Amino acid sequence: MKITHLSVVTLDYTVSDDAGEVLDTTEGREPLVYLHGSGFLVPGLENALYDREEGDSFELAVPAMDAYGVYEESLVQEVPGELFDGMEVAEGDTFVADTDDGHRPVTIVEVSEDFVKVDANHPLAGMDLHFKVNVRGVRAATAEEIAHGHVHGGEGHHHHGHGEGCCGGHGHSDDEGCCGGQGHSHDDDHECCGGKGHAHAADTDEPHECCGGHGGCKH
Repeated sequence: MKITHLSVVTLDYTVSDDAGEVLDTTEGREPLVYLHGSGFLVPGLENALYDREEGDSFELAVPAMDAYGVYEESLVQEVPGELFDGMEVAEGDTFVADTDDGHRPVTIVEVSEDFVKVDANHPLAGMDLHFKVNVRGVRAATAEEIAHGHVHGGEGHHHHGHGEGCCGGHGHSDDEGCCGGQGHSHDDDHECCGGKGHAHAADTDEPHECCGGHGGCKH
């Protein structure tokens, strides 16, 4: 069976940067199971998987524009320190900001007495990625899986978070590795691409502008 729109696909993969450093892999873990065409994977990888079949293995270079995009300096901003009143924040911490473009993961890059500098670029923005992929299985999705937009059952990744992960796709859950998908929420003890993965909430009655959007920063 070939991979088509809304197929359920089971993958083994390893993703590396230009220097060959492994950013994430399923080696030694469960394979990645996802609903193809649901936006789970970065576009370059998802497009390359169409018409592949169970047993296919391949290597793929995905340029930054087809992975996590180019690095945008405009997404690095200084926000008032009082927005984090009552919370301990440090360089490298990450949280999820509620912006005009939806939930966006943000990394703290500098903390001063008056402001906190945050970076809303994905940790892998501007990076070309190199994938090694093995298609372990392909099946038709159930009507329920199509309606819910993700895989059900013991084989699959269930209800997905709304933050961003690191390398391969959208929306897997907190107990998974950080580079198979773009979309899990971070627990306090979760290490993601060198960050501490802390998800903080900023409680304020006043909306504020943060990395291109308005609203509070939250878990």
